[in-house]
Formats: sequence, structure tokens, C-alpha cells
Amino acid sequence: MAQQGRYRFAPDYAVPPGDTLRESLAAQGMTQAELAQRIGLPVKAVRDVIRGKVPITTETAMQLERALGIPTGIWLSLEANYQATLARAVEDCGLK
Repeated sequence: MAQQGRYRFAPDYAVPPGDTLRESLAAQGMTQAELAQRIGLPVKAVRDVIRGKVPITTETAMQLERALGIPTGIWLSLEANYQATLARAVEDCGLK
């Protein structure tokens, strides 16, 4: 019988949760300015999240859930995975 190997998925790139946010806005036909108004943040703050410059906090995730209908846990999971991938990349490069 063939032995089943164990593979660890370890991409060499990190996808910021802002990519999902950008896609979600497009799917709902909402602009960054409209989202900013709905959640009470400056447009620059929304833009910074989309660009991956600032993390999605629990508060922001809750606001996104209310505005877009995408659960808070999804946003926090995307952010945690992004941060973990970045940290792994830094460690793998010996930049720690």
C-alpha cells in the first residue's frame, strides 16, 4: 500500500485581506467612499486596509460585517493568516 505523505501548504506570498475587501466591494457595487461613510471611517483608512498598510482590527471587522454582511470571524481569520504568512516569510529569510 502506498504511504500517504503529509504536505504543508506554505505559499511564498501573502495575500492581504484588503484584496478580499476590494473584491467584496466590487461584487456589491460599492465604492471605497461609500464603505467609509457606512462604517464611519475616513476614506484613507479604508484605502490603507485595502492596500494592506494597516491591519483589520476586531472593531473594523465588526463594522465590515455590518456594512457588507461578511462575518467578523472571516475578516479576522484573513488578517491572522496574512500576518502569519508575513511572519513566516521573515523568519524563513532570516530577517528576524
